[in-house]
Amino acid sequence: MKRPTGAWLDGRVLEPAAAIAQPDDDTVIAFDRVSVIRNQNFLVRGLSWQVELDERWVVLGPNGAGKTTLLNLASGRLHPSRGTAWVLGERLGRTDINELRTRIGLATGQFAERVPQGERVVDVVVTAAWSVVGRWRESYDPLDEARARQLLDQLGMGSLAERDFTTLSEGERKRTLIARALMTDPELMLLDEPGAGLDLGGREDLIARLTELALDPDSPAMVLVTHHVEEIPPGFTHGMLLREGTIVAAGLLGEVMTADNLTKTFGLPLTVDRFGDRYAARAA
Repeated sequence: MKRPTGAWLDGRVLEPAAAIAQPDDDTVIAFDRVSVIRNQNFLVRGLSWQVELDERWVVLGPNGAGKTTLLNLASGRLHPSRGTAWVLGERLGRTDINELRTRIGLATGQFAERVPQGERVVDVVVTAAWSVVGRWRESYDPLDEARARQLLDQLGMGSLAERDFTTLSEGERKRTLIARALMTDPELMLLDEPGAGLDLGGREDLIARLTELALDPDSPAMVLVTHHVEEIPPGFTHGMLLREGTIVAAGLLGEVMTADNLTKTFGLPLTVDRFGDRYAARAA
């Protein structure tokens, strides 16, 4: 489907809007030649990408490749400078962003820094229903409380629901934030480096739980950003490799995760081994 492009700079429309065909209902993300420019530098350049309802994507690349920018676009926290970006059937720059964000679950380590001292783990999750950080005077339905505890149980955090969030280990915090991202039953789930800072045991426990989510047909479409092929959970179906804001390779995971593609992405000769549904990479 050919879609004409528009252009924005810091949220301002620079060109008259053209008539653009809306993606079909099964298309969760549709980027058409999207660029993000800051201080005359391209953070992503001419990127086209489409995610369908039943797909689970992993995005890999070195620091500065544009992974965080891509996630910020997909979460509606950033508008493209050029090109057209559709998320959940809504065109960025032409929709109510606050309403759109309620349909997207975002798990990022940056959120943990905003949680107030003394906040209970269960409240970190339940406050997602109001899209706030820190429980105050807002009231929650008993069903909200029950759902928060159910999600914590699902992620192995049920016994820690009454704990102060700031006392949790890094792995426990990551699992709590994933539960929060699922709280509103999102149509799209974005995971920003969920394995960062975890030891081997914590990483493997998290990957096992993400695998359960990925294999659940009722789970939302998922996009996971990481630096390491070892952190790709089984059940993820597609991959994208980024370097300097452009796509090196994108498509079915098994076809993308090759030594040649990863060598081009990271600028270092690499070999890739596959063990069942898991990958490992090392210098050649």
